[in-house]
Amino acid sequence: MPLRGTEMTRRELGQLALGAWFSGSVSAEAASASSNAPDIVRWRADFPALDQTVNGHPLAYLDSAATTQRPAAVLAALLDYYRHDNANPGATLHALARRAYEQYEGARRTLAAFINADPDEVVWVRGTTEGINLVASAWARPRLRPGDELLLSVAEHASNLLPWRLVAEQTGATVRYLDVDDEGRVRLDDLDRKLSERTRLVSFSHVSNVAGYINPAAEICARARRAGTHVLIDAAQSAPHVPLDVRSLGCDFLVFSGHKMLGPMGVGVLWGRRELLEDMSPYQAGSNMAHEVGLTSQEFEHAARKFGAGTPNVSGPVGLAAAVQYLGNQNRSAIERHEAELTQYGLERLADVPGLRLLGPSSVTQRLPVFSFVLAEHSPAEVLQHLDTRGIAIRSGDLSALPLLKRFGVSAASRASCYLYTHTADLDRLAAALRELTPSHGKESR
Repeated sequence: MPLRGTEMTRRELGQLALGAWFSGSVSAEAASASSNAPDIVRWRADFPALDQTVNGHPLAYLDSAATTQRPAAVLAALLDYYRHDNANPGATLHALARRAYEQYEGARRTLAAFINADPDEVVWVRGTTEGINLVASAWARPRLRPGDELLLSVAEHASNLLPWRLVAEQTGATVRYLDVDDEGRVRLDDLDRKLSERTRLVSFSHVSNVAGYINPAAEICARARRAGTHVLIDAAQSAPHVPLDVRSLGCDFLVFSGHKMLGPMGVGVLWGRRELLEDMSPYQAGSNMAHEVGLTSQEFEHAARKFGAGTPNVSGPVGLAAAVQYLGNQNRSAIERHEAELTQYGLERLADVPGLRLLGPSSVTQRLPVFSFVLAEHSPAEVLQHLDTRGIAIRSGDLSALPLLKRFGVSAASRASCYLYTHTADLDRLAAALRELTPSHGKESR
């Protein structure tokens, strides 16, 4: 901790206290061993929420595709902001307002660097859903005409489906759908068949929230560009796991949420090419996105900043920037290796559960540790309830991707999803609890 002379500043004292408070949630044994422990032990020690019991069992959190847990560094950044810098931000106002402004704009620069973008191209939104709706409202609606086409895949999350359906209904455009193969991969041959001079936008998920498959985003963008159309990438599931470079990907818009990558809920990023953002009209209006506002005139802000109407959610970007910095401080190669091992291990363990059918690719190639499945003779709701009694958190239902589930021949499924803090022991517990529901379990126990 830096010192000025012999005295600590108020903030330094606060940060020291915060560190002590958060580290208290980690056992002394884990803390003393962390410097020499494997990466997974150090990572898990950073997440206070994992250190609890649920229904009398240690928590096995396997719902990270829905929302991740937050490391102590993110919790500390949020608390530090509210304790010291909380104010309505302004670059030329009082000291707290200036500090809030710098934190807010500093977060914008951090997120821009995270995806290799210009800060003026980073629009703060509440999450992926709002980002897609913003593009549908401010870019697509004024430009679409009857006969125009929007091209999605049948694997899309509802948040990348409904906004386009609504805007098509409002403009007379048509939504067409790309097929996927039997394991949920987008079919590039179908993309080539359906791209035409009428296609105005291709919108697709970088990673399927059901199948866990990593789509060839750069290749899809290249084929769309050759057809003369624009592309939006739903990166909600990829941003936590896959390095993103909007320049290399070749897309026009990209969206993701903070809460799926260790950040707070209620904040996300819409990236758009600057020339597109400049050409779009605001879809909300109010303070902070315009200057010289009179009774009959105003001067709108430029690029991304014209979409920031009203008092901003400063703490959200601050927390998201802390999440990005946390990830940047880790060994990303080690995280990738760990997730590849989790994928292989999870596939193997679930394959041993009688009556379990995995939805999605059965190999680790271009795949993340997201495991959607159905279990014979048990509904996904029954599976979830049984696992919850064992302290195992998963998701079940239509997974906001009913068309893809129907493509797989089901209308509901269970999903276990992992992140850097997931241990193989969590997957062992999952498999063991699922086996308790199989007809052979009772015979084996006798």
